[in-house]
Amino acid sequence: MLRLVLPKGSLESSTLDLFADADLRVYRSSDVDYRASIHDDRITDVTILRPQEIPVYVAQGLFDLGITGRDWVEERGAEIVSLGELPYSKVASGYTIRIVLAVGEDSPCTSLGDLTGGGRPLRVATEYPELARRALSEAGVDAEISFSYGATEAKVPDIADCVVELTETGRALRTAGLRIIHTLLVSYTELIANPASAADPEKRRAMDQIYTLLMGTLEAREKVLVKLNVGADRFDAVLERLPALRSPTVSELAGDGGFAIETVVMKDEINTLIPELKELGATDILELALAKIVH
Repeated sequence: MLRLVLPKGSLESSTLDLFADADLRVYRSSDVDYRASIHDDRITDVTILRPQEIPVYVAQGLFDLGITGRDWVEERGAEIVSLGELPYSKVASGYTIRIVLAVGEDSPCTSLGDLTGGGRPLRVATEYPELARRALSEAGVDAEISFSYGATEAKVPDIADCVVELTETGRALRTAGLRIIHTLLVSYTELIANPASAADPEKRRAMDQIYTLLMGTLEAREKVLVKLNVGADRFDAVLERLPALRSPTVSELAGDGGFAIETVVMKDEINTLIPELKELGATDILELALAKIVH
């Protein structure tokens, strides 16, 4: 039903891991094969391409559904339907992906309006020429924008006056002696669809189901299920300590009047929580991994 395109390159491994965890494992003959398949009736075929190309191909209808970055959707000016963010790249790195403009550390500029080429157009090196052109045009800056094929940060000051570059931590820019003065775009990974395909009720239902599975998997990665028993005399203290995704599920135990409790908690809290629950009188504490959480 759906022709799916997934990103090659830096997002490739984490994307394939996400689909595998969502029980939508991608099969291909080798790690370099751009043709693949998923054993799911909703997905007819899978192609793996560079994320820069994906928004255009989805907009053209060559694919129904794709995963790419918001930076490339904006850069390519592609008319697509966004089905929603898939924040697995941000969760994995712990940083926000930004497209920024950076100048030399000794530059007096602190904003776009300060930029000048000193009697000539400002020289800008970037992999995002359209994003740079729009931002500088809106700021009234006369600029000559050159496409950069890599090592962009190394082109200041000899080749360029400033750069427009993707960054997470800003470390590479600082190491190159550059200083960020403006953020053009905060990017994120998202699931996008061809407008005509998204308008088809049957295809849209399948798209929404795929998105539900992926988001349910992402939420489950951050949480665990905790199950425990507690006597009636310690019940209130244990219940008060438990964080909960929803209200904890409580069942009365047969015989001794104690209780069984289960709830979902954040994974990064669990190693603190379990010893504290034991100190409060909880017994038979189990931590269980979750595959999906769907609200």
